[in-house]
Amino acid sequence: MAVPGPVTPEAPFEPSQPPVIEGFSPSVYTTPESFKEKFLRKTRENPMVPIGCLGTAAALTYGLYCFHRGQSHRSQLMMRTRIAAQGFTVAAILLGLAASAMRSRS
Repeated sequence: MAVPGPVTPEAPFEPSQPPVIEGFSPSVYTTPESFKEKFLRKTRENPMVPIGCLGTAAALTYGLYCFHRGQSHRSQLMMRTRIAAQGFTVAAILLGLAASAMRSRS
């Protein structure tokens, strides 16, 4: 039977301090960004996403307005346009993610 060796006490867990992980920095930015600064930075990185979001919102709003006015043909057209704008937005997000992944690799 093996005899256990002496037990060395580990440092107690300190909940007020984050754990130290070798090679990991919890924050890339030195100062915290405000919502406005982050929005502007993300818009500069991928300007097609906000354009797609605005197009989606505009098509939805106008389509609902036409529906309310009884213009069902135009309302249907605007709902189809909204779907296309949503597809454009999703494609812009995916292309932006791919571009940032390629940038981080090099």
